[in-house]
Amino acid sequence: MAFDLNKLLRPHIAQLKPYSSARDEYTGKEGVFLDANENPFGSITSGSYNRYPDPYQHALKEKISTIKQVPAEQIFIGNGSDEAIDLLMRAFCRPGKDNIIILPPTYGMYEVSADINDITINRVNLSEDFQLRPNAILEAVNENTKIIFICSPNNPSGNKAKRQDIFKIIEGFDGLVVVDEAYIDFSDEPSFTNELSNYPNLLVMQTFSKAWGLAALRLGMAFASVEIIKILNKIKPPYNISGLTQETVLEALDDTSKMQRMVNDILEERDYLLGALTKMEGVQRIHPTHANFLLVEVSAAKEAYDYLIGNRVIVRDRSKVILCDQCLRISVGTREENDRLIQALSHFLTVNAN
Repeated sequence: MAFDLNKLLRPHIAQLKPYSSARDEYTGKEGVFLDANENPFGSITSGSYNRYPDPYQHALKEKISTIKQVPAEQIFIGNGSDEAIDLLMRAFCRPGKDNIIILPPTYGMYEVSADINDITINRVNLSEDFQLRPNAILEAVNENTKIIFICSPNNPSGNKAKRQDIFKIIEGFDGLVVVDEAYIDFSDEPSFTNELSNYPNLLVMQTFSKAWGLAALRLGMAFASVEIIKILNKIKPPYNISGLTQETVLEALDDTSKMQRMVNDILEERDYLLGALTKMEGVQRIHPTHANFLLVEVSAAKEAYDYLIGNRVIVRDRSKVILCDQCLRISVGTREENDRLIQALSHFLTVNAN
């Protein structure tokens, strides 16, 4: 189907004159800076944070571009992936008129952001094995459907979607398809960033919160066409990523091997945890995972959750989520943390069985 970005974009966004910051008007590094009402005497901290940061994170994008093999002008960096989700709805969805499609069970912020922006939510549940139903998804599209959100590997189920199903949705929809790859580093699936040049209606989200271990810094990435990235940059807050965050991540990206070692450690511990849970009395099912967590069906999930909390082992109770009856979502921890989980859960399930 033909994708027309101008038709998708809200008209007033197309006409919008963005805020022009001091660093938009002068991008040089040298000079006497008297243009931004900053404190010229430094910071109250030991660091130098008195100057506004690069509003477009050029140095960071260049480094990400090398790592991800995506041109820098096709990268948006946000305050977590949540900022990109919100901006996409503000750019493309008319409040009270347009709708998005989400695929439960899935990441909760798609729905929250839609509710905040007064965007109608159409839900097409995944299949019993947490796979996409592309025909049903495309049948749910109407003239006011602007965005379809696909989380793969999926949260909370952990599985990856079938690649051919995602292609079918992208090719069959003339709106924007967002593929959320927050957990892609734990999967054997190639990223959909490899498909950006083939599909102008594709946007791929990734994050530094998981494999990179930078959740506290709140840094998300969106990869899309140059035209879509320009729209996101147009409507974002002028300095959405702090200078401290940019400096810290720039330094961290010099050691991608450390990230890969951590991913390997997590995958090793995931296998260890999977092996222990498989043998555990009272574990009904462990869903296939390509993420850094397991969705585990147990007997009496709510009671098991409460027992674990009482023993200061914190997991997520997903038993009230659609298709996740009696399920706990368990993040992979260190060996010591996994052993504590195994010991506590095994004790509860054994006692509960008797």
